[in-house]
Amino acid sequence: MNQPDITTLNQKFAIAGQLEFTAEASGMVVARIANNHAQSAIALQGAHIMAFQPNGEAPLIWLSPAAKLAPGKSIRGGVPVCWPWFGAHASESSFPAHGFARTVPWQVAASEALLDGSTRITFELPQSAIPSAQWPHSCRVRLVVTVGKTLAMELITENTGNVAFEIGEALHTYFAISDVDNIRITGLEDCVYLDKVDGFRRKTQAGAITIASEVDRVYVNTEADCLIEDCGLKRRIRIAKHGSHSTVVWNPWIEKSAKMGDFGSDAGYRGMVCVESANATENVVSVAPGATHSLCVVYSTEAV
Repeated sequence: MNQPDITTLNQKFAIAGQLEFTAEASGMVVARIANNHAQSAIALQGAHIMAFQPNGEAPLIWLSPAAKLAPGKSIRGGVPVCWPWFGAHASESSFPAHGFARTVPWQVAASEALLDGSTRITFELPQSAIPSAQWPHSCRVRLVVTVGKTLAMELITENTGNVAFEIGEALHTYFAISDVDNIRITGLEDCVYLDKVDGFRRKTQAGAITIASEVDRVYVNTEADCLIEDCGLKRRIRIAKHGSHSTVVWNPWIEKSAKMGDFGSDAGYRGMVCVESANATENVVSVAPGATHSLCVVYSTEAV
């Protein structure tokens, strides 16, 4: 699918002093935001947030230095949009993991400079980018991103057809941390989770989450805020969500990250952790004809 014309995008949606569109060497088109609160970069492929950094602070979002910015390829790091299923497809192993939304071009639908100095941009998944063999349903999908003191995202699925459908989804966010040894994740105490590393066994979280080996867990039936407490950066990252009943925590650790080849170095896994707001496994969402479902997140930082 052709990339959109940069000149047209800037004429229609650029905001002087806040938002412009650029073309990368790979041909990928990126929306670049720099306002009084923060800086961000968002690839139109996948409506994929690649960077968010509050002014005067360390980056909040981790992007691998070896991330491949190539048409049709997923980007390692940032905020991949997993839709309309999470993980492997339930019945067709040939379909892409985490759905197709993260690797196809989205369109810019609107942009706005907000009164508080934040910048809002709305992306829409065009019908022409939806493979009907994988998703034969009539729908409208949008991602609204607000870059300010916080990073807010709303993933909106509208059923425009006559038949209900089920979606699995996630904002698969890679958070930047000082080192895995320096963090703990709170907010999921006593929650039930499915442990993918241990054959999807059902377990209950005891205390805060710390990472000392591969972690791949789907915490179910939880809408709780999560905190990444990072003593190395002397900050907490707060993950507040609405319309999400699953939280996924992931770090591939040594062997798996080395096999992936796009983590940047043998120790690339040490500087990131994924805490994903999702609707997965038993929390998939049924969207009735004419109904709309929204998954909303707000990421903010707090000094320790």
